[in-house]
Amino acid sequence: MSRDLEPEARELEHMFDISTEKLKEITEHFTKELTKGLSVDGGNIPMNPTWLMNKPTGYEQGTYLTLDMGGSKARVCQVTLKQKGQVENKQREFFIPKHIKTATANELWDYLAECVEAVVDKEGMLAKCQNDGEHQDDTLRLAFTFSYPVTQDSINHGVLQRWTKGFDVKGVEGQNVVSQLEEALRRKNVPVKVSVLINDTAGTLLASAYADPDTQIGAILGTGCNSAYVETCNNIPKLQHRNLAPDSPMIINCEYGAFDNEHCVLPRTKYDKLIDKESPRPGQQTYEKMTSGLYLGEIFRHAILDLHTRNQLFVGKQVPALSQPYALDCLHLSEVDGNGSSSLQSVLQISLEKHEMDLCQKLADLINARAARLCACGLAAICKKKGLSSCVIGVDGSVMLKNDVLRGRTMKALGEILDWDAKSRQAGEKGTGDTPIRMHFVKDGSSEGAAIAAAIAAAQA
Repeated sequence: MSRDLEPEARELEHMFDISTEKLKEITEHFTKELTKGLSVDGGNIPMNPTWLMNKPTGYEQGTYLTLDMGGSKARVCQVTLKQKGQVENKQREFFIPKHIKTATANELWDYLAECVEAVVDKEGMLAKCQNDGEHQDDTLRLAFTFSYPVTQDSINHGVLQRWTKGFDVKGVEGQNVVSQLEEALRRKNVPVKVSVLINDTAGTLLASAYADPDTQIGAILGTGCNSAYVETCNNIPKLQHRNLAPDSPMIINCEYGAFDNEHCVLPRTKYDKLIDKESPRPGQQTYEKMTSGLYLGEIFRHAILDLHTRNQLFVGKQVPALSQPYALDCLHLSEVDGNGSSSLQSVLQISLEKHEMDLCQKLADLINARAARLCACGLAAICKKKGLSSCVIGVDGSVMLKNDVLRGRTMKALGEILDWDAKSRQAGEKGTGDTPIRMHFVKDGSSEGAAIAAAIAAAQA
């Protein structure tokens, strides 16, 4: 680091560094909030029962149609289960247009129905799935992955609690998303009916468990940040009125992007507060806004814009791109963290001097490291709540899958919180797998898990 930028580097370190002691404090509060979310009164973290009450045996088979609506893309897939983690996934991906994210309910669901229609017509999915024996009538069953917090009272019914990931579609909150999608499919004359509604974290858990039965947690770090895990019904007071067997398992979709909305423990910087203020839903999804791929690039942009405004970076240069919200994304951040400058220079349309690049790399490193260490808090909180000293965590999401350094930092922080020995912490950081808790990376876990959920539901019917 150039001497003339050392004060700025120290200031950034002070803002973004999180000590082991602070990680443990955050995790302790996190664990209490998870328990509170399962209570009758509830809390910031919804802790939504999914009505998925069994993990896969590994012997599920069949071909299933799935629709996966994430934060930036919709995927329609034909998933064939072949036992013991062997899965064939033919898919077509659709980018969700920006205007759809703030459109009306009919516009959103009509768009998704058109995505399903395009794939069913062109790929002959209806005939394929019928020949595989999934159903006997002329209506194709769809497993719908909807990666937003919903209140479910059955496997194919879910009322949207609130939008996350930057969505603000009118007329959906408080409504059953399954019936709204089915109405759109009828409007488009698409012969499809939703049989299963599932969250991407629950899907990732199931997809990982299909290959590795030691899986107890499913985690997503992509556009959003969330986890699901297996709870027992005797630990879910808000379901006591349903008279479920106390030892019955229930997969819980935490929706813990809402952790610490009361701002009790997370170390927010002035940039985090700016992002929250400018977001569609200020005061919500505090944890998500500090950890997820949707916001990491924006934290970086706000920080370098602040340094530029104070004549501490890019002095004397015009950088109009810095005034454009979300001009930088988490991919740019990862590339800068990995000592790459071409992407950043291309977006900013300026040449970077060495001392400027050094400071940008330092900042990117700090933001990525903080995100990884905070992500570890959520995972550690589940492990502590369940008393898990060893297990497998199924992981999906572009941020985690595409960033080896971030994965290693998350595992190292998990070891710090859970007091692993030095050898295990080092193994976690290097990704060797020689750790009490292991990550199993599941690409397309959300769609494959939806197919597994459909297979389990069909077997129970």
